[in-house]
Amino acid sequence: MIAALLLAAGSSRRFGAPKLLQPSRGKAIVRWSAEAALAGADALYVVVPTDHAELRSALAGLDVCFVVNGRAADGMGSSLACGVGAVGPDAEAILVALADEPQLPADAYQRVVATYREGGNDIVAATYQGQRGHPVLFDRMVFPELAALSGDHGARSVVDRIPGRVAFVEFDAPHPVDVDTPADLARILDGSHL
Repeated sequence: MIAALLLAAGSSRRFGAPKLLQPSRGKAIVRWSAEAALAGADALYVVVPTDHAELRSALAGLDVCFVVNGRAADGMGSSLACGVGAVGPDAEAILVALADEPQLPADAYQRVVATYREGGNDIVAATYQGQRGHPVLFDRMVFPELAALSGDHGARSVVDRIPGRVAFVEFDAPHPVDVDTPADLARILDGSHL
């Protein structure tokens, strides 16, 4: 079983409003991200802050397990560790992605999983025209390293630790926009990111 772990516990400080709830092409940003993740995984875990009622509403009707990170203010590392701790023992691997990348294509998840299934690598990451991005898949063997993360450090250090265990799946497309500011959202809405 492959579980997707969608990180949605950020504070949206740079955006100035709850960015994951902002509409994009008729849906909240977080819903686009969740639907893409579900297309490539058997289960979806969404890491959320303590106050997450609006996120829950935005994802109504989707088969989602909410994981509350009571230490969300500590940063991305705490959300990764929290999410990994919540994934059940039947998960052979997890796909990690950011909820504020609504244009991350469903086939990115599918191709990363297919590469993992071919065997030989404990970590599989997507790259976009040579630039590393999401999703990143981690085999269960790597879970203890993710569970040890803290603060605002993501999983880059885990990926970089042993290069020989990592496979990259290249996409000949621009890196999906990470919506951190209203200007980022405007780039998505007007198509200027392409």
